[in-house]
Amino acid sequence: MFGIHGAVGHFGTLAGAPDSGPYTGLSTAGAWITDSDGKVVILHGLNQVYKIAPYTPGADGFGDDDAAFLAANGFNAVRVGVLWAGVEPQPGVFDPDYLAAIKQTVQTLADHGIYSILDFHQDFYSAGFGGDGAPDWAVLTGGLPNPDVGQIGTYLFNPAQLHAWDAFWSNAKAEDGIGLANHYARSWQYVADYFKDDASVAGYGIINEPWPGSPWLSGVLGSPHFDAQTLTPFYNQMAAAIRSVDPNTPVLFEPTFLFNTAIPTSLGAVDDPHGIFAFHNYCLANSVFEIDFGCGLNFDILLNNAATYADSHNIPALMTEFGATTNTGVIADTLRHTNPYRYGWMEWAYTGGDVASSSPEGQALVFDTNLPPGGDNVDAAKLAALAEPYPQTIAGVPNAWSFAGGIFHFSYSTAMADGSGSFAADAQTRIVVPALQYPNGYQVDVIGGHVVSGPGSSVLIIAADHGATTVDVQVKPA
Repeated sequence: MFGIHGAVGHFGTLAGAPDSGPYTGLSTAGAWITDSDGKVVILHGLNQVYKIAPYTPGADGFGDDDAAFLAANGFNAVRVGVLWAGVEPQPGVFDPDYLAAIKQTVQTLADHGIYSILDFHQDFYSAGFGGDGAPDWAVLTGGLPNPDVGQIGTYLFNPAQLHAWDAFWSNAKAEDGIGLANHYARSWQYVADYFKDDASVAGYGIINEPWPGSPWLSGVLGSPHFDAQTLTPFYNQMAAAIRSVDPNTPVLFEPTFLFNTAIPTSLGAVDDPHGIFAFHNYCLANSVFEIDFGCGLNFDILLNNAATYADSHNIPALMTEFGATTNTGVIADTLRHTNPYRYGWMEWAYTGGDVASSSPEGQALVFDTNLPPGGDNVDAAKLAALAEPYPQTIAGVPNAWSFAGGIFHFSYSTAMADGSGSFAADAQTRIVVPALQYPNGYQVDVIGGHVVSGPGSSVLIIAADHGATTVDVQVKPA
């Protein structure tokens, strides 16, 4: 009843996979995401997941003008939805045209300096349960009823959906005699092989909000058995499949969906040299009742749970979902609570149309991606809440940052994140300063460094002074 990861066969080896070239993409060093120069990178961005066929962001009109809009407002990351149903439409049959369409979006974002995190997305396991994710052939229901019991009810009470998850976690065999988890690993192997040389891909998100299946009730106060005996070995299997073709690109792994309700994770150590703990941070009262009662406490509990896991394993944490609301106060409050942890983030979502949401259009920053992202097509209040100053690349390690009342304060040490020494004097740190926050310009005070960018630049560049071990920066309206 507590769940266990079934017998795991070899995930398969792709024939004729070419050798990788020199890796110049993002990596990790201890608790930080780093670039090829060893600088700490902070990611701020949005989610763009198209959950119905053909499962590609471009099919919904997302294109160059959207990438330009994101870059112009200081965002440097998009969590791009990749669906198992698109990757492996038939057992053992992978669709290169699907990945070519995803690649087109990744390249469009890269042309504007934006990283992509490839997110194997699912909600309610598959389209047959009102969600998205698994192809039909990978949905084993055991012939159980599939009643319409509402979205949350589907996770909790739908017998067919619960059985489908149980079959997936136990690696039950698909029609070709190969386990479902093995199929999933082969799909990840195929995707990682396709994107392994793309430096603009910042990570592979193994699975979105995994659901325990029928053992969910045993996890309402934490699920040590499921997390340790099912989810951890599952992540180790997926990481091994990815590493068989791509030794470098970070992998992102999440706690179960129950983490969103402020339940701590009992996930074990994932055996990967470049793992990132990806978590979501939603206010339960806002999500269910569209009120912000107790959200601050909710955020603190979730963030503390995330930090407890990430710190204990000395790996980066990244908040890959939050928001999903028209309440910009909740969004601003999320960021206010998150900034002290120095975590990057991706808000949900760039646009609406979410088949797994009861209020999809209210989630959108841009309402219609087939129209230019401007004027009434943009939620201006939401953009103002999200487009805040932040350190994008740091020649050192961030100590703290905050943004309130138009004043951005940031301090960092010049030590390298990998502990190998310190950055040389004049090493540059880039701070995004959105014009939206400073329409009349800004002024800068620096201790331990000096400004090398031009007046009013949308990217403030700071160089450390000779002998400085810490640099302190304050930005305020002119």
